[in-house]
Amino acid sequence: MNTEPPKHRVVRSFVRREGRITQGQRRALQAQLPQREWPTGTPRPADVTGRWAPLSLEIGAGDGENMAGVALARPTEDFIACEVHGPGVGHLLLRAQTLGLTNLWVAQRDVNELLAGLPSAALSSVYLFFPDPWPKKRQQKRRLFQAELLQALARTLARHGCVFVATDCADYARWMLAQIAAAPGWYNLAGAGLCAPRLQRRAVTKFERKAVREGWPIFDFVIAPR
Repeated sequence: MNTEPPKHRVVRSFVRREGRITQGQRRALQAQLPQREWPTGTPRPADVTGRWAPLSLEIGAGDGENMAGVALARPTEDFIACEVHGPGVGHLLLRAQTLGLTNLWVAQRDVNELLAGLPSAALSSVYLFFPDPWPKKRQQKRRLFQAELLQALARTLARHGCVFVATDCADYARWMLAQIAAAPGWYNLAGAGLCAPRLQRRAVTKFERKAVREGWPIFDFVIAPR
């Protein structure tokens, strides 16, 4: 008789659909990712970046359109782009090389694994822009913005650190507000149930351009642990 306890099945917030990858992206993954990949384990950020500077994280960086622009505009800060899909990471690596960015790292793995390896208070800010809304009711357990993520972020955010969120899905926006209200120790800087102004440093990505073109409202939130 098998006496081993049942294994806990991790519900991922993403599904790997690699899609088409160009030769340039493939070469970038092979040649550049080893140099820019944020190491596993629990390194101090300064041991990786070589300096003491504010460190920000973008969760689900896509093809890096936003992250590359922010890193270029803020050379005195350091950034981690967390993205699991190979073509997007390859595109970001090519963009980073073209721009000569020295303050950008990549984590091609689940964000929960990344956060678990970061020291407490390591992050000055976190970006979560247009995460997959998983709109069907049976899919909502896959939504990234949940209590578990907020708990992990509360540990890794530095004092006065903030999480900047944007979505073009009204149902997901309501879900986010409910999660914030229910999360102990978190508050919405705009006020309970309210949206924040658009974060100006956020690049207008293809997801936002599509939302604007289709006439969908965009909901921004800025939240922080108390």
